[in-house]
Amino acid sequence: MKNQKAKTLYITDLDGTLLHYDERISIWSCDTLNQLISEGMLFSYATARSISTASIVTQGLSPKLPVIVNNGSFIMDAYTRKRIVVNQFTANEARKIYTILQRYQITPLVYAIIDNHERFSYDEKAINSAVAEFVETRKNDGRNNPLNDTRVILQGEVFYFTCIGEEEKLRAAYTELKISYNCIFQFDIYSHEPWLEIMPHSASKAHAILQLKEQFYCSKVVVFGDGVNDIPMFRVADEGYATENAINALKEIATAVIDSNENDGVAKWLLQNVGFGI
Repeated sequence: MKNQKAKTLYITDLDGTLLHYDERISIWSCDTLNQLISEGMLFSYATARSISTASIVTQGLSPKLPVIVNNGSFIMDAYTRKRIVVNQFTANEARKIYTILQRYQITPLVYAIIDNHERFSYDEKAINSAVAEFVETRKNDGRNNPLNDTRVILQGEVFYFTCIGEEEKLRAAYTELKISYNCIFQFDIYSHEPWLEIMPHSASKAHAILQLKEQFYCSKVVVFGDGVNDIPMFRVADEGYATENAINALKEIATAVIDSNENDGVAKWLLQNVGFGI
């Protein structure tokens, strides 16, 4: 490692940033990052993914720091899966959000902790084709909780809503909900479907990163990203590097643009600027 007087925290997004389009980290990036981590680099990731799917797509990567998942709803231990920081809705907030979504005829995926287990619930009779396609990719996921009785859809401790498809409806709901909650509207980089994600106002990648910065006594934060949900963390970081494939809005506020996700841009930058000899 290069000598550094002050500690720097390095945080990367996953999809479209660290991961290739096959939704996996390359062997080279994984080996490079693990070597840098073993040399003392303070590194973690911040993702919209749950710990369940993040662990699959980063298989082989060994971050020693807690990870940020569900767009900052949780800070978790990647190994024990213990929730270190939890951001969730009050029961009243969850009801209000669900009522608004119903008004727009949107059938959401409702993420909650039920009996200490993470679940995503939905009305299996009312989901659209885009949600059905997503659910199909998670058919063997232990969190999958299809319901026939929506009276119990808000059971447990609700922390996240995901809505997919039907752009006009999602944009209208986004405009109303973003006033009170942290909402992200964007197009998925894989399916290209419109997504609306709703989380508590206190939940964000940016806020979670600042919590890790304080916890590990870092004086500087460097982040990497590609999408809309990375903009807030770029604004709180000391340096922000957008991958070549990133949206223009992120490139415009970035410290610099680095190589693409497909070309292992994040690991290349870290190898050149943090470590050597690998």
